Amino acid sequence: MAWACEAARAADDKQGKDTVVLDVGAVLEITGWFVITSAHNSRLVRTIAETVEERVVAVGGPKPLRVEGLDSGEWILLDYGDFVVHVFGDETRAFYELERLYRDMPSVDWSVATA
Repeated sequence: MAWACEAARAADDKQGKDTVVLDVGAVLEITGWFVITSAHNSRLVRTIAETVEERVVAVGGPKPLRVEGLDSGEWILLDYGDFVVHVFGDETRAFYELERLYRDMPSVDWSVATA
């Protein structure tokens, strides 16, 4: 969870909006946490994703197992196995509403958890 929280802080540092960390491990066998954030344009979406990847590695975390969506810049997914980072453009985030889909899952206060 510490690396997921560090990813959230990295996104927030680069102007990620409404960043949340959800504990989805109880309903998803493939991962434990979702980090969800968004930005107002595709350039910033890419910048946030790149910063998250760099920051997680800088604190001793892994590189993502898979990265999807870099070309479009509307929804970039960084799959780390134990956690998944979703960086959305604002409209794409509003369309898919992942927070609504997982609204019953507990959120984590990523601002105080340490890496």
